[in-house]
Amino acid sequence: MLIVEFLIKRIAQGLLIVALTSLIIFTLLRVVPGDPVRLIVGGMAPDNVVEEVATKMGLRDPIIVQYGRYMMGLAKGDLGQSYIRPRSGGVAAGGQYVDPTKAEMAPVADLILERLPLTLQLAGVALVFALLISFPIGLAGGLNQHGWPNALAFGVQSLFVSIPNFWLAIVLILFLSVKLDWLPALGYKGFSYVLLPAFVLAVEISPFIIRTLTTSLGEVMQAPFIDEARVRGLSRRRIVYSHALRNASVPLVNLLGIQLSTLIGGVLVIEYIFDYPGLGNLTVVSVLGRDFPVIQGIAITTSAVFVFINILVDLVAYLIDPRVEI
Repeated sequence: MLIVEFLIKRIAQGLLIVALTSLIIFTLLRVVPGDPVRLIVGGMAPDNVVEEVATKMGLRDPIIVQYGRYMMGLAKGDLGQSYIRPRSGGVAAGGQYVDPTKAEMAPVADLILERLPLTLQLAGVALVFALLISFPIGLAGGLNQHGWPNALAFGVQSLFVSIPNFWLAIVLILFLSVKLDWLPALGYKGFSYVLLPAFVLAVEISPFIIRTLTTSLGEVMQAPFIDEARVRGLSRRRIVYSHALRNASVPLVNLLGIQLSTLIGGVLVIEYIFDYPGLGNLTVVSVLGRDFPVIQGIAITTSAVFVFINILVDLVAYLIDPRVEI
């Protein structure tokens, strides 16, 4: 019953967050300088053509009217249609003018559903790499608070946090892809194209996982119940894996949820460098082309994913330790 009440409460909060996100993004996109219609019709188009197209698209209506129309469509599952992407594919920009009031433009939902699985795949692989890097280092550091493993954990996290992700991405492309030809780097033609960008993202988030695991495990190992387990004659392995890690995993689970949300929402630079066709790459192209419906759709989708991940993390933390409040 407690879990049902929690789900109802968090889903209601999530819907409110998504609505507020849509309102903020919708408003900001329409008050920033620049007219998307001018980009659509071209810089040499006369003003009367710009105004005619803008009026047909409803972009000259008051913001509150535009937002109400958008939310009515959103309630039906309609995220709108792209301003610059015809359904046939490609981007209509520059000299290639496609009238969005006459041509059949690509639905935003289709564009997002096409890209979202690739971004989720990238984020998931990056999280796996980060755990493979962080877990042995953080585990050793947490179990040896005053020894060299702890110093190593501190050194690794300090090194990783100091490396700019764009610099590491360029170096890996030049060395592993261009010079050695071990891994593909640009675009996406299969799972192997995920490995390099995922590793770059893993290096970016590993320091936080190492620090959390080292600190949390170190505190748990000094708790009174660990001393009681030793007195009872339990082996060190059983104490660590059956008792210490279980209690230290709650803050780690919360951190992993945050990092996964950050990965999904913050892969813009890496996807753009690797030309990886995920949501991040689509976001950059849409911002450059002022494709309002796509930007709004991505913002709403990512906020909904954040809400889902946070709910899932809270449930997992509660299952691990029922003392955690949900």
